[in-house]
This record gives sequence, C-alpha cells and structure tokens, in this order.
Amino acid sequence: MTNYREILRLGSLGLSQKQIAEATGLNRKTISAALQRAQENELDYLAVTELSDREIASKLYPQGEESGRPAFKMPDYERVHAELAKPNVTLQLLWFEYVEKCRQTGEIPYQLTQFKKYYREFAAVTKATMHINRKPGELMEVDWAGQTAGIVDTDTGEIIDAYIFVAVLPYSGYGYVEAFLSRDQSAWLAAHVNAYEYFGGVTRILVPDNLKTGVIKHTKNEIILNKAYQELAEYYGTAIIPTRVRAPKDKATVEGLVGTISVYILASIRNERFFSVAELNAVIKKLLYSFNHKPFQRKDGSRASLFADERQSLLPLPRTPFELSEWRTATVQFNYHVLVADNYYSVPFEYIRRKVDIRISRNTIEIFADNNRISSHVRVNGKRGVYVTADEHMPPNHQAYERYDADYFRRKAAEIGENIVAVVEGILTTYKVPQQGFKACMTLLRAAEQYGGERLENACSKALSYSPRPSCKTIQAILKTGQDKLTDPVETSLTPSEHSFTRGAEYYGRGGQK
Repeated sequence: MTNYREILRLGSLGLSQKQIAEATGLNRKTISAALQRAQENELDYLAVTELSDREIASKLYPQGEESGRPAFKMPDYERVHAELAKPNVTLQLLWFEYVEKCRQTGEIPYQLTQFKKYYREFAAVTKATMHINRKPGELMEVDWAGQTAGIVDTDTGEIIDAYIFVAVLPYSGYGYVEAFLSRDQSAWLAAHVNAYEYFGGVTRILVPDNLKTGVIKHTKNEIILNKAYQELAEYYGTAIIPTRVRAPKDKATVEGLVGTISVYILASIRNERFFSVAELNAVIKKLLYSFNHKPFQRKDGSRASLFADERQSLLPLPRTPFELSEWRTATVQFNYHVLVADNYYSVPFEYIRRKVDIRISRNTIEIFADNNRISSHVRVNGKRGVYVTADEHMPPNHQAYERYDADYFRRKAAEIGENIVAVVEGILTTYKVPQQGFKACMTLLRAAEQYGGERLENACSKALSYSPRPSCKTIQAILKTGQDKLTDPVETSLTPSEHSFTRGAEYYGRGGQK
C-alpha cells in the first residue's frame, strides 16, 4: 500500500514533489495526485496522525482501492446493457459517451479495454446476455423446416410433400411460417416477400443458410449470392450475411423455432387432410397467430408483445412488393437478338457474340452486360418465335429503313407483278429479323427504275426457275446480261417435283426455236 502518511508528512515539511519522490521511491504522478486529493479534502499531516494507513487512503480516495490508485468512475452497466439493445448502438459508442460525461463531472473514466471487461463481468454475473447481439429490427433468420406437411392429390390420392418456410426475428422470437410445393428459387424469394409483408417492415440484416437458391459460393474469403437473391436484398435495403459453413449457432434462433414450430404447428395438423396449399396455409396462419401470442413460461409477455416494440425499429417496406424474377445467361446472336422464353429480344448490335445476363420477370425482359442494363423490353406472352426489336439497337444500315415495313415492300412489288412479289416474299422470310432484308428489297425495287418493270418481272420469273428463293444479286446479274430478254422455254407436260425446275424440250433443241 502506498505510504500516504509519509507523503503528507514530507509535504508538511515543505519538500518539493521531486524531493518526496526521492525520499519515498514513489513516482511523482502518485505523489502529485495524493497531495492534490489531500488539498481537495482539506487533509494535512496533523489531521491524519491518529489514523491508520488504510483510513488515510480511504480519506484521500473514498471510491478508490487501498493501493491508492486514482478512483475511476464505474459506468452504469444496467443502462449500458439497455442501450445495447437499441439499433446501431455499440460498446465503443457507449464508452465515448461515458468518457465525455466523466470529463464534464471531473471524474476519471476507464479505458475502453477495462470498460468492456467490466461489462462482460456484469453480463456474466447477471446473466444479462440475451440481447447483446439481438437488437430490435436488426436480424431476420430464415430456413426451411426439416419436417414437411402433406397435401392430398385430388386426382390420384397421393400425398404430396409441402415444404415449410420459417422466418424469425431473434429479438422478439416473433415468427412467420408458410407452406410451398417446392423449394426452388421462386418459392424461396416469394417466402421472403411474404415474410416482410407479414412483419410490416424489413430488418437490417438477413441471415439465411447456405442453400443454392440463395448462396452460390461461401468460402472464408468470398461470398457469392444468387443474382435474384442479391436483387431482393438491394430492393428491400437489407444486407445478406449467410451463416458460416458448419456453424449452426449462427442461426440458433431460427433452428430452435423450427423445432418448436414442428411440435406446435405441424404436430397439431398431423391428423388433418389438406387438398391444396391455400387450405394448408389458412390453418397454419391461425396456428401461427396462437403461437406468436402464447405467453412466455419464464417471463412476462409474449412474442407478439415484444414484437410490438420491435416493429418500431424495422425499416419501412417499399411502396410495392418485390417482383419475382429469374436470371439466365445467353450469347447475343449475329442478328443482335437473344432467345428468351421462346421469343427474341434485341440488344445494341455492338454486343453481338457477347455473353449477357437476362432478368426475366412476369412483364419485363431486361438484359445486362457487366452489371449494366443495356436493353429492356415488354415481355411477349402467349406467343412463340416473335422478334421484339428496338430501332436504336439496329446497325446504321438497318436503321436507314426503319420507316419501312414488310408490307410496304409487298405492296410496291404487287404494283409490278406476281413474280417480283414472290422474290420479295422469299427475301423477307429468309431473315429472322425482317429489317435485315429491307435493303435487298429496296435494291430490287430500284432496279425497276433502271430497267423497267417488265424486264424486272421477267428477270424474277427466270430467277424463280432456278431457285424458289433467288437472291437480289442473281436478279441483278440476269438484268445486266440481258437474260431476261430471252424467250422463256416451254415446260414439258410432266409435273415437276415439288422442289425441281424442269425445262421444256425446246430449251434443249428438240423442237421449236431456241
């Protein structure tokens, strides 16, 4: 114990702090603090001569230790514990506030390390650890229950498994349960949307298991979420933090609730027969209400009463629920379109042969490259093989004909003759995107201005005798060489095959003019 008696005695003799330190072997900081405390408490050597060393130390440091170390202000850990239950409050933040308060009152604060140490001791003694990591509105834990319910197939009488989704708010224990016929991605996302609607808000953190419907890859150094799941998190403004692999304590609340629900809800309906998911969920909804409002056994209130307070801490819901979507990967074709759900949708032609990500929702097709949306179309439903093309996605030579359509070229061709109509139709139907054939059709029609409609009609007739779908170049070659002016050969009376073009006897020199 520090010899405060000697410090006061030497001080009364008028020795300096340095001299007292040399005489006692104590450091000057201790001596300075002791003399200052003696002055503040109006103590001198004469006043303490009849006191024991322990009594002198107690006089100098009423809240201190017998060693005479400076008296530190003990934090109010009851308040600290209560504050920790609030969103975004940490021990470090509370320490800063504690230090500032000590500074204002002239008291000595503990350093952060000691502040945390004494709180852990307080929590251990009072068993007040329940909400240390469970703040209201902070977490929502989700999982599929291991046990399934059964639905009777009305056609076959077969029992179909119904999978049970469970979401729980760890702070209050308030839960949400819903049955689905599958555990695929669409069911997984729909379950989250419905849970948020049921809770009336969103937690700051979402804790799922490492299911492939949500988490693609989870290693020590990397977490890759499913695109649709990440999109849901961004839409609701929450953060997805999957449980560590093989670490069930990370999600102990939902694991425990799954077991409780298995007993309380699933066991309650074990002898009932359901013929639809809607019927099953209607019963689950009633049992869930009873489960959430059931009084606690060892403390006051219920999950519902705790949730009434927690709900105030939830983030607000968006104006509209998240729209379920599906993601795929595709390569842009040479005609600057991608195939999605049996129809074709355009992207800017610069992305030809590049891989793109496609988001498919009920009414929209969105196409992304390097996480940037490059195209968006209204989804075509109920049809197959339809091409949806945006003019701005076309190459410049295709955009030159954007004011035209296929019917325009058919009408212009009909004004000349039936053979050119057949050629134009062949050109238009050759391409998956009609605009790709507009240039050839325009070139063909312009030939009528140079050679006349009659010669063009004859050239088309001759070209059709060679091929059912002659090209524009073939017809141009016939016109340039004048082959359209030659007399048409007479066909034989034999009926040609469907795809053959048979020339008459006169053409081969067996009669008439060549």
